Amino acid sequence: MRILLVEDDAMIGRAVSQALRGEAYAVDWVRDGEAALSALGAMPYDLMLLDLGLPRRDGLAVLKETRGRGLELPVLVLTARDAVEDRVAGLDAGADDYLPKPFDLDELSARVRALLRRHAGRGAPLLEHRGLRLDPATREVTRGGAEIALTAREFALLRALLERPRAVLSRERLRDKLYAFGEEVESNTIEVYVHSLRRKLGADFIVTVRGAGYRLADDSP
Repeated sequence: MRILLVEDDAMIGRAVSQALRGEAYAVDWVRDGEAALSALGAMPYDLMLLDLGLPRRDGLAVLKETRGRGLELPVLVLTARDAVEDRVAGLDAGADDYLPKPFDLDELSARVRALLRRHAGRGAPLLEHRGLRLDPATREVTRGGAEIALTAREFALLRALLERPRAVLSRERLRDKLYAFGEEVESNTIEVYVHSLRRKLGADFIVTVRGAGYRLADDSP
């Protein structure tokens, strides 16, 4: 999952970025409204965390432009503007949720998970497939009650596939979900992680669709 963080406060930006990266999200952090709109034009994001009090273009203008472009990614507004009229304006402009500053990082993470779940059309917090269960909150992956140890990248790739179990995800799309701007990516990195997951989950758990990418095997084991 790739998240765009739009926040001009350096302390908050660092704390949020570190917390979310620790949960295996790829996070791009920008500090003004114009940079946010440029990032949205260059990359598909799964969610945006948006401050309202931004330089160059304020958050409400960014939100309106985002929806005006037809982008449907969930948006969580993070702001010190806690007046009712500010919350109403943000929600009416297309925000999906609102979290006033100061906020607890655990609550932020829970709201991120809830928005991603809602956007994917899921009610249940767990992702399940062929007897495997992935818990985004605890980052635990189990099968038959036994825990499966995954690296952060393996977890992120598996989560991306589980979010859309019937879809074929290209190598490029998977790289976009695993890596933020500026991170070095080897040309065969996705193949390496898929190979590692197959060793841990079974050779038939992830299917290669030649010329297109990867998808999960059908539900029946």
